[in-house]
Parts: sequence; C-alpha cells; structure tokens
Amino acid sequence: QVQLVESGGGLVQSGGSLRLSCAASGGTFSRYPMGWFRQAPGKEREFVAAISWSGGWTYYTDSVKGRFTISRDVAKRTVYLQMNSLKPEDMAVYYCAADRRGASDLSARPSDYDYWGQGTQVTVSS
Repeated sequence: QVQLVESGGGLVQSGGSLRLSCAASGGTFSRYPMGWFRQAPGKEREFVAAISWSGGWTYYTDSVKGRFTISRDVAKRTVYLQMNSLKPEDMAVYYCAADRRGASDLSARPSDYDYWGQGTQVTVSS
C-alpha cells in the first residue's frame, strides 16, 4: 500500500510559478510510474504529466508542454511538478497518483492508477 501526500499548491498570479511535491510512503514507490492529474470544478479529472519509474521517460498533455516539468527523487520518495507560466485555465485541484500495473507505457488514464493523494489546490489569478 502506498500513501501519497501532495503539497505546494497555493495562489499565484498569471505568469507565475509553483512547484508541487508528492511524498510517498509505504510500498515499492521506486518501481511505480507516477502521474499528475488535475480537476477543475464541474470538470472531469484530466491527465497532466507522467514519469517512468526510472525518471528517464516523461509524458505531458499538450496544454502544459514547455511550461510544466515532472521529475522524481527516488531517495526522497518524492515526485515534483514544476509549473511555470501559469494560466487561469491551469487552476484546479492537482493530484498525484501511482501506477502499479507494471506496464512499459506511461498512461494518461486515471483508471490505470491505483493510489491517489488527497490533492492540493492551485489558484491562478488573472
């Protein structure tokens, strides 16, 4: 069983930056691909970014490419999401998740992720 706790959310002006962290405890964190998702009020949860267990392979949704960077520190059991050039449309609750399928691909489907954090709010003012 893996427990995930997100932090780093907050209020930022449009064009600003935030770095989200996701700390993992329990389970074999180092072997799981990890993902970040977000959910805005009244909308479905959507994929943001994913990273392989080694950290060598990443995958982003088109709307954040060039602005967001996902990374992981295996020793610290933490995954990060660096968010630059934030826009009002990035405002949402952000969740990290762990994929224990053991597959070779990185998934954008929430249903492929088994463990989820409680989320952290990101608010972007225009």
